[in-house]
Amino acid sequence: MLRTTIAGSLPKPSWLAEPEKLWAPWRLEGAELERAKKDAALVWLKEQEADGIDIVTEGEQFRVHFVHGFLQEVAGIDWEKKTKMGIRNDRYVVEVPTVTGPVRRKGPVHREQAAFMRAHTEHQLKFTLPGPMTICDTIADGHYGRRADMAMAFAEILNEEAKELEAAGVDVVQFDEPAFNVFMDDVREWGVAALEHAAQGLTCKTAVHICYGYGIKANIDWKKTLGGEWRQYEAIFPPLNESKIQQVSLECANSKVPISLLGLLDRKELLVGAIDVASETVETPEQVAATLRQALEYADAARVQPCTNCGMAPLPRAVAEGKLKALGAGARLLRKELGVVE
Repeated sequence: MLRTTIAGSLPKPSWLAEPEKLWAPWRLEGAELERAKKDAALVWLKEQEADGIDIVTEGEQFRVHFVHGFLQEVAGIDWEKKTKMGIRNDRYVVEVPTVTGPVRRKGPVHREQAAFMRAHTEHQLKFTLPGPMTICDTIADGHYGRRADMAMAFAEILNEEAKELEAAGVDVVQFDEPAFNVFMDDVREWGVAALEHAAQGLTCKTAVHICYGYGIKANIDWKKTLGGEWRQYEAIFPPLNESKIQQVSLECANSKVPISLLGLLDRKELLVGAIDVASETVETPEQVAATLRQALEYADAARVQPCTNCGMAPLPRAVAEGKLKALGAGARLLRKELGVVE
């Protein structure tokens, strides 16, 4: 019970990319870059293991960005044709590449990376992929005409990728869908269906990560506009609870999400965010345990996995290391309190 994991990303070491920056370009090239990515993934793998993280990830060390790291290996996208687009319902406006034809994978994207990680750990291994709705909210459509149609096209190739990850030894495939708490009507109309299609046929654990975003200024400023309580999850938890996805990852630490909303997910395993990624203050184990205790009022311990709120890619490396240690220690503290045998 209370097996720990993280949402996904971890900071890239300074020798790999510029620290504390999203979209930071690589500092190396060719074979040297590929070796450096593996070195970074191994560093974070051993850090997670040492800190008591039970279900580990590669920390997204092999990709510049959690969405575009996958899309770079997808045909049908014109990276030179830039379209100005509002992302996350105009939370920020940027120029993005454009889908100009039917999308398809050029080949396996993350299979070799997953196999590399599997060969270096006996822990359970999780690998993250962008969800179809979030992909559609991060890239412009110049071909499909309807976002729902484009999402289903991406769901098909995500499903191909996920099956290869499972075959490489991945225990959990997680789809990252931060767009789910922005476009709530679309989630109900076609978002959950696209997500289920992406996970179709998998026998490993499946998860969806929903959050209020990285701890960057644009997201922090947006959160200030949400009012007293963050109740976006209230609209999307019921259809998710009825879905075939087995796990839901969400933020609970220092958030204004009413913890009672966990009661809407009584059929799911819950990855309870007990680490605030929007703050550089490192939690104490007692603070982590306190957040988890709140969750246990609405879900039994067998369904709860202590987790981070979101990815920690933009944080200083030392801060992320401290937060991993706090997560592991807080979970151990609560297990001891509940009499769980390690």
